[in-house]
Amino acid sequence: MLDANSLAAIRLTIELSVLTTLILLVLGTPLAWWVARGRSRWRSPARALVSLPLVLPPSVLGFYLLVALGANGPLGQLTQALGWGTLAFTFWGLLIGSIIYSLPFVVQPLINAFESLGQRPLEAAATLRAGPLDAFWHVALPLARPGYLTGAVMGFAHTLGEFGVVLMIGGNIPGATRVLSVQIYDHVEALEYAQAHWLAGGMLLFSFTVLLALHLTQARQRSP
Repeated sequence: MLDANSLAAIRLTIELSVLTTLILLVLGTPLAWWVARGRSRWRSPARALVSLPLVLPPSVLGFYLLVALGANGPLGQLTQALGWGTLAFTFWGLLIGSIIYSLPFVVQPLINAFESLGQRPLEAAATLRAGPLDAFWHVALPLARPGYLTGAVMGFAHTLGEFGVVLMIGGNIPGATRVLSVQIYDHVEALEYAQAHWLAGGMLLFSFTVLLALHLTQARQRSP
């Protein structure tokens, strides 16, 4: 049913999805807070930049990331100067590409959650002599929990199914950069439809189950 290459692809994809989601939740929190609550004139361009991967073809994003991370690219020259070599066609290159490509799926739910807070909870915290940081940790974050749940689920599920970006920047190296979507593509190219059905069907079932659980949780939270 599943050969060693397929199992390795599943393991690599899960590792990539978990790391991408965790990093985006951490890095996306201050970005989402600034976009949702800040007063800078750069908020609109920042929001557009966050949403760009939603409309940009994956091959375009993957191509420019490949150029940037390559030996002659700015990031590639930086990593070589630091002794790390180039990150293209490595797991870490995949991680960078996944973070950028899945950015809106995590950050946008956080922005929506922070915008929906309104001013009243924070003003109430201020009247109780809570500083801005205390109000953020003890008021804003707990109230934004549904946004974090949505962002985590959407970011994980989206990274799980990436194809174009990861193929462009990571290639197809077994055990190193070959993720689940690329493994399915390889099976189809080789006319190994039975193996492709096992992987594709498993991904379909998993994605549906995760999204159904998310919608049920959101419906339960909205019910009085």
